[in-house]
Amino acid sequence: MGILTEAEAKAILDKVIKLSKADECTATLSGSINGNIRFALNNVSTSGIITNTELGVQVAFGKRVGIATINAFDDASLERVVRRAEDLAKLAPENPEFMPAVGKQTYTPTNTFSEATATVTPEQRAGVAAKSITPCKQAKLIAAGFLSDGQGFQAFANSNGNFGYQKSTSMDYTCTVRTEDGRGSGWVARNLQSVADFKPDTEIQIAMKKAADSADAKALEPGKYTVIMEPAASAGLISFMMNFFDARSADEGRSFLSKKGGGNKLGEQVYDPRVTVYADPSHPEAAVLPWDGEGLPRKRLPIIEKGKVASLQYSRYWAQKQGKTADASPGNLIMEGGTKSTMDLVRSTQKGILVTRTWYIRMVDPQTVLLTGLTRDGTFYIENGQIKYPIKNFRFNESPVIMLNNIEELGKPVRVGDDESPFVMMIPAMKLRDFTFTSLSDAV
Repeated sequence: MGILTEAEAKAILDKVIKLSKADECTATLSGSINGNIRFALNNVSTSGIITNTELGVQVAFGKRVGIATINAFDDASLERVVRRAEDLAKLAPENPEFMPAVGKQTYTPTNTFSEATATVTPEQRAGVAAKSITPCKQAKLIAAGFLSDGQGFQAFANSNGNFGYQKSTSMDYTCTVRTEDGRGSGWVARNLQSVADFKPDTEIQIAMKKAADSADAKALEPGKYTVIMEPAASAGLISFMMNFFDARSADEGRSFLSKKGGGNKLGEQVYDPRVTVYADPSHPEAAVLPWDGEGLPRKRLPIIEKGKVASLQYSRYWAQKQGKTADASPGNLIMEGGTKSTMDLVRSTQKGILVTRTWYIRMVDPQTVLLTGLTRDGTFYIENGQIKYPIKNFRFNESPVIMLNNIEELGKPVRVGDDESPFVMMIPAMKLRDFTFTSLSDAV
């Protein structure tokens, strides 16, 4: 079925709600059309289009909840999925933290849809692959990458009278370029709402230059260094940290935002005063759906203001228990910065290290958000404001909390995507002091 109109989606959802005999019923309908092309060793390997539409039904008898899904939408199938959800609910144990479905809400539409992305053709995808592969062949470099683009809709309704519908689009591009001998590696990625803003012939040059320049890497002693972090390099660390802005884990002593003796650090100075992070569903470069997974309306939400913790995320259950108000969970993270580019920050650095990308990030200590991971795809030594030579990759052990207290300067925020993050992010390039590298890595 692909993409349904608002009227078509509402007709199906209304049928589902009427069919239910439970105390309450919530129905969610989503659909998507996603295209992709993959290339490796300077050749296209796969391409395709995936279409999917799915209905999820959640019902409750008291505090007993059942959920069932289906991708058929005739009347018999709709009744079958409702009855299945009800049967499961009757078998389920009571959920002591059950919260009833929200009542009728008002949502302010956000600009999440791009016609240019929704109408991408296979020929356009092939053109992106060609613009990535051809210059690499000419320069005797090897490209491997993936482009995905898609349009979708989300609609939901519940027996308390709430309803929402909105369409959205997205585009992700990533490309790794290697030298023929495998000693140099460069990488570039773009996450956008509209393909009209994407210039693959320009982007590929970034990965190509890093690949060519990163061969013959020298070993540098591990230790604490001034680093220039490209936005993509710090995004993974920051999004990891944001998972701990949960009020319950802080109140229960399980977070770096827990206060000794009980309570949390809401309102306290935790970061450098230059750190300001907020969520805004209508941000012009990072718009997201105007509701969260529970149907609460999203709004601009301060998270960190001038280094102070401005808000914590209260689930509806925990907010009720603590006598607080539950805000919608954010769909994006916007970190304020300056106007300088990554290379502007490099030019102001006497001695330091440029980090293009971090990966394989894992938790070491949740109480301090100490993370470990590796650099990759182009790490360079800086001296007297210039990139002097490539260096071998490092393993790092660093907390983003400490990192954001060691700021020398912030650059211009740009939109970045992270496969392991639930957020659309705008993150600035960063110049940081005393970033901790613990050992060398032989990977490129």
